[in-house]
Formats: sequence, C-alpha cells, structure tokens
Amino acid sequence: MFLLQKACFLSETAPAFGILPYFFDIAYMQAGLPFSRQLIYACGMTGWSIMINLISVILVYIYLPPSGSGIPPLITQAAVFGIFNVIAIVTAGGRLADAIYDPLIAQFSDRSRNPQGRRIPLMKKAVLPSFVFCFLIFVPLRYNESNLNIAWLIFTLVGFYMSSTTYIIPYNALLPELAHSAAAKMRLASWQSIGYVAGIGIASNAFNIAEHLQLQGLGGRIQSLQLTVCMLSALAAIFMAITAYGIDERRYSISKPSAVPLRKALRQTLGNRNFLLFVVADFSYFIALTIITSGLMYFITVLLQLPERIGNKLMITMVLLSLLFYPLVNIGVARLGKKKIMLASLLLLAFIFLGVYELGRFPADAETQIFCLVVLAAVPMASLNILPNAVLADIIQKDSRESGGNKEAIYFAVRYFFVKIAQTIGIGMFSMFLLYGKDIGNDAGIRMNGILGFVLCFTAALVFSRFREEPPSPGNT
Repeated sequence: MFLLQKACFLSETAPAFGILPYFFDIAYMQAGLPFSRQLIYACGMTGWSIMINLISVILVYIYLPPSGSGIPPLITQAAVFGIFNVIAIVTAGGRLADAIYDPLIAQFSDRSRNPQGRRIPLMKKAVLPSFVFCFLIFVPLRYNESNLNIAWLIFTLVGFYMSSTTYIIPYNALLPELAHSAAAKMRLASWQSIGYVAGIGIASNAFNIAEHLQLQGLGGRIQSLQLTVCMLSALAAIFMAITAYGIDERRYSISKPSAVPLRKALRQTLGNRNFLLFVVADFSYFIALTIITSGLMYFITVLLQLPERIGNKLMITMVLLSLLFYPLVNIGVARLGKKKIMLASLLLLAFIFLGVYELGRFPADAETQIFCLVVLAAVPMASLNILPNAVLADIIQKDSRESGGNKEAIYFAVRYFFVKIAQTIGIGMFSMFLLYGKDIGNDAGIRMNGILGFVLCFTAALVFSRFREEPPSPGNT
C-alpha cells in the first residue's frame, strides 16, 4: 500500500518534461498497470481506429464519388426531398440502430458476473464480426447504380456498428478500472490516444496502397480499394485481438458488477451536470471532426487539385506532429488544468476551419496551403485526442465515489451514443452540402463545410466553458 501511495505521489509531482520521463515513470510501472500492458491496451484503440477511419475516409468517396475519380456510381446520386442524399439517410439509419444498442451492451457489461471479467469476454467476441462487416461494407452486390446496393449498405453498416460497439464500449470502460489515479488515467489516456492516431495514420494509407495494387495489375480502381480495405481491416482485427487476449482483467482491473437497473443508471448519468456539459461539447466537436475527415479527399482533389496520394503524407505529418505535442499537453494540464487546455484547443480548431473555407485561394502553392493547415491542426488535435477520455474518467471516478455504483460502461455508452449521432450528422451534413457543389469549378458545397466547422467548434468551446473542473484532491489523485 505504501508503494502504491508513493507511486501516485511521484507521478503527480514529478516534472513531466519530454517523452521518456512521462511514459517511463518507474514508480507507476512498479505499482500500477505494467508498461507492456499499457502498450497492449493501446493496440485495441489502434485496431478500432483503423476500421472506423477506413469507413470515415472511404465510404462517402466510394458511394458518392466526384467526377473523374474512376469509380462508377453505386447508389443513386439524387436528392431526397431536395436536401438529403441517400448516403446520408443510410448512414443515419445504421447509426441510429447502433445508438439504441449502445446502452444495452453497456448495461450487460456493467452487470456481468463472468468469472473472466466484465469487459474482456465481450471484446473477444466482437473482433471477428467487426473485421467481416468492415470489409463487406465496401463489397456492393452490383457494380452499377442499384437499390440492392442501398439495402446491402444498410445491412453491413448496422452489422459493423453493432460489432464494433460490442468491442469499444467495454474497452473504454476498462480505462478507469485499469488506471487507479488521476496521473495514471492521463498516462493511459495518452497511450490510448497514440493508438488512435496510429490507426488514423495506417488508414490514411488506403489510397496509396490501392494505387500501388492497381499499378501491379491487381484489379481496377474499386477492386484495388476493396483489397486494401480487406488487408487493413484484417490488420485492425489483429490489433484488437492483442488487447482482448493480452490483458488479464481479473489481475489488473479494480471493479465490481453494477446492481443499478438500466433506466435508473441512464437517469443518474444524464443527471450529472458536468457530464451533460461534456457530452454537448463533445457532440458538437465530433460533428466538426467528422466533416473534416469525410471531406479530406475533396479538399485535396477538388479545392487544391492535388493527387489523392497526398492524403497519406498529410495524415502522417499530422500524426507525427501531434505526438510531439503530447508531452506539452501534459505539462499544460499539470499547470493549467484540463479545462483551459481543451477550451484553447477548440477555439484554435474553429479558426483552422475558416482556413478550410479559403483553401485554394491563399497566395501560396496548393501543397503549402494544406500542409500549413495540418501543422496548425496538430496542436489542438494533440490535446483533443488525449483529454476527453481523461476528463470522462475523472467524472466517472467522482460519480463512483459519491454514489457507490460502478457505471463505467453506461457513461461511455451514453458518450458514444452522442458521438455516433454526431458522426452520422457530420456525414449527413457534409454529403448534403455536396449538393451545392462538389467538383472543380463548382465547389461551393465543399467550402460551406469550413464555415459549419467553425460554428461547431466555437459552440463546443462556449458550452465547455461552463464545465466545473475540480482541483486535485486525495480522493481523485
């Protein structure tokens, strides 16, 4: 017990300067989750990130391709009621089914009395179906415009979202159970974030890999993309399995089954003022993030008229730069607190969206414009990758301490319910705006998303400014 208390004290008070002192805190390794298991935990996020970002980056591009992409239309491009794309309606339907499923799987996990643990057994069951459905999303039944492709897309999206939810809700609920102090939560959230951006970096190679496969004669444009998705989603499944089979939940997790019924647990969760403020700000931010993710290939190929393969260089640059800023984020948190860092990051990201609106119009060559935006975006993305889960872990810990209940998965389920709705709205709004122009010389719809992103991030900052951050105390360190 003394060693654990000493480790927590050292992790809170030791200066966090540079990457090595931060990630290789000897006291923490002796008393908490071993360093090797922290890396294994991060692998699960890498795998999930690869799959979810493959869908974010490629889905709209394949099913709603710009002219000259070499991809045939697979579903109708017509607007429904004059404003909705079919792709927006389909993704909204898939997310809605998934969102309803979220609290059910969370409650099942929280109340589980499985002798192997509340989280890991569910994660193991989710790996294979997540891989299968992720791949099948990109294998239409017809290679021309067909209503059968719409039905198939609905089926595979719902299957993927439910499978991946069965993995990610228990996975995130493990964080406050594996990390037993505020410093440990920040550290594990940082590794989790590294796993997420690593997944983005891997998924961003999809178009480069597909181009290489096509040059090697392994199929046309769409076939090479399908083969790429198959390979990358298989790699993602391996990463997810590393976490599911590499962590002994019974040994490292401190938890107990919840006895709170689902309806009461949801009511208590949504009655938490700080959590509601966090969720609303998070909701607005994720709409903006989904817009910029879905629009990346359009920004590159339409606004800047650059080749698709530049997207890989952009994402790798973003990943590497954001990793360099991670230690600075933790120094800033130690001195200023999580709230101020998040507010500054949201405001900076809002103004970066205004830059998206002007892409192709700045007095500089196309590559310089996009790389400057990426460099600026790496700063807020570093903190916004780390801090949300750390903030949520603090909220959960405080609730568990005050109520005596263990509702970790319910909290994450509610958060991810809104994240998924936000992602659905983001994809829907982006694709709807494309009705107003998505091609070279007719790009108004793409540019309008920059203004929308600014409004959303600014709104997120205003809402989160009302969040009440508690000072460190013996109860939460």
